[in-house]
Amino acid sequence: MSNSKSRLFFLDAIRAWAILMMLQGHFIDGLLDNAFRDNSNFLFNTWKYFRGITAPVFFTVSGFIFTFLLIKSPQTGWDNPRVKKGLKRGFELLAIGYLLRMNLFGIFKGEVYDSFYLIDVLHCIGLSLLFITGFYLLTFTKQKWIFPIILISTTFLLFLFEPTYKASSFEYLPQFIANYLSKSNGSVFTIIPWLGYATMGSFMSVIFSKYQDNKNLYTYIVPIYILTGLVLILFSSDFFYSIYEATGIQLFQSIFNNNYLFIRLGDVLIVFSIFIILRKYLMNSTWLKIGQSTLSIYIIHFIILYGSFTGIGLYRFFHHSLNPWVAVFGAILFMIASTFIALKYENHKAEVKSGLFSFLSTTRIYLEQAALIAFEIVRTLTEKILRALGLIKN
Repeated sequence: MSNSKSRLFFLDAIRAWAILMMLQGHFIDGLLDNAFRDNSNFLFNTWKYFRGITAPVFFTVSGFIFTFLLIKSPQTGWDNPRVKKGLKRGFELLAIGYLLRMNLFGIFKGEVYDSFYLIDVLHCIGLSLLFITGFYLLTFTKQKWIFPIILISTTFLLFLFEPTYKASSFEYLPQFIANYLSKSNGSVFTIIPWLGYATMGSFMSVIFSKYQDNKNLYTYIVPIYILTGLVLILFSSDFFYSIYEATGIQLFQSIFNNNYLFIRLGDVLIVFSIFIILRKYLMNSTWLKIGQSTLSIYIIHFIILYGSFTGIGLYRFFHHSLNPWVAVFGAILFMIASTFIALKYENHKAEVKSGLFSFLSTTRIYLEQAALIAFEIVRTLTEKILRALGLIKN
């Protein structure tokens, strides 16, 4: 196995950790009784803080891995096979995101519920991949520094102006589009500012790829990540407040009052550092397989917890009703069950897809036959009625 390939193992390990944290976070947040949500409680507050790290890490590592594979190809532009794969993956994630919010009972009644149009993590990651691909296509013929500059600038601008666009509900746009930009209608995630974490991961990937053959890469990158992360966590808020005091610009005070984006970016860099340091101890095949199966795990957890397609899930029966002990124990079982089912699916993906294709093909044949029979019945009945009325002769 090549050295550059082995360097990606720590990314699979990060993805495995992030998806498992996402599972327990969704379970506990959705099912824990409100009476136990006490921010003064050390354990709950610690859990809440670390839960907030999960999504930034997931977006960042997604941008990192996608860009690493995109730019390492010897072909460029549209000739790069990763461009078409990236576009396909992006639209695939968008489609899956909408499918998971579909309710079949509503469809049978001729209704599409408003929840179908709400935006979640898959929509935003899919759209982020499309944006990164677009930035790549716009810059691949330019000087090499332009692509990473656009990536880091996107992150900085989205994070810096978050207080400005967060206040808008974008009501002048169709709700279908506005849901990508505002949470006012119930969207869980929005492309702004979350695209910023994906472009940051993409930027980190470009720098990583440039120096990937340097045997001292990790020796330099770990302290840089840790130092930058600690600066963002400990000093970024005071930095923006000092700019506000010097300039009087309200934007910087607004950032100071709710500086979660830059602080979470610092958390992401610390998490990356920890996994890089521990990379030699994270080579377990099952652990890495979990990191490579995050989409399947996400889909299965969404169906079990939120009841995709039927509306019948754990959320419906136990919403905000569990005590902490049951919630924690249930979250552990939920992580194990969702991961086990997903890994089993991954091991038999070809057979499942083949069986599904066969089922759909058989169903189509039966539907066509049923349609022909129905048409013949209607035609015969129509002729009998017309003869009875004397409108046609025998």
